[in-house]
Amino acid sequence: MLTVDNLHAYYGKSHVLHGVSFQVQPGEIVALLGRNGSGRSTTAKAVMGMVQAEGRVDWKGQRLLGRKPFEVAHLGLGYVPESRDIFPKLTVHQNLLLGQKGSGKGSRWSFDDMYAMFPRLKEREHTEAGVLSGGEQQMLTLCRTLMGDPELIIIDEPTEGLAPKIVELVGEYLLKLRERGISVLLIEQKLTIAMHISDRALVMGHGSIVFDGTPDALRADAATRKEWLEV
Repeated sequence: MLTVDNLHAYYGKSHVLHGVSFQVQPGEIVALLGRNGSGRSTTAKAVMGMVQAEGRVDWKGQRLLGRKPFEVAHLGLGYVPESRDIFPKLTVHQNLLLGQKGSGKGSRWSFDDMYAMFPRLKEREHTEAGVLSGGEQQMLTLCRTLMGDPELIIIDEPTEGLAPKIVELVGEYLLKLRERGISVLLIEQKLTIAMHISDRALVMGHGSIVFDGTPDALRADAATRKEWLEV
């Protein structure tokens, strides 16, 4: 579905990614793990056409490198940045409306789906997004991306700064996406949630993939965890 091969990325003269290669299959949750500065967010931005990159990124047989971010999104990839990027002066409902492609007809997701999944958003439907809590804003960003009906969603640190109960809710939400056939590339630092819900784990270090295997294999690999993940 998504194939990344020998991906290199740059910020000006700074060479950040060094030959990153991996795949995400249909209906699969893949956790992209690593310490801050390892290249995880840059990988997501490179796939979405947001940074200078070279190599190969294919989505269902189509080349992505060289396309603009909105073109990548229209091909069926959704992106939830760590910064959330809600529209603070618009209401919850208006933010969701902006996430729709065209009229939204034919989408597998509706406003009712979003509000059923996160009842708190229904309660805040007519509230300006800027006054929502951090957890509510994270819910809103995830739902707004889903309203674009992506087949794969890239989520960068969705549990950052959230209370444990909300972290659990986000994990349940991601499992629901998989149930609906949506693939997920989850960039996360919290190993507990990532290892619990993912089908496969990738570990990044110094701009390269240093581990690719199942969560069970990573649990058994104490050396990799100690060198690349643990503080």
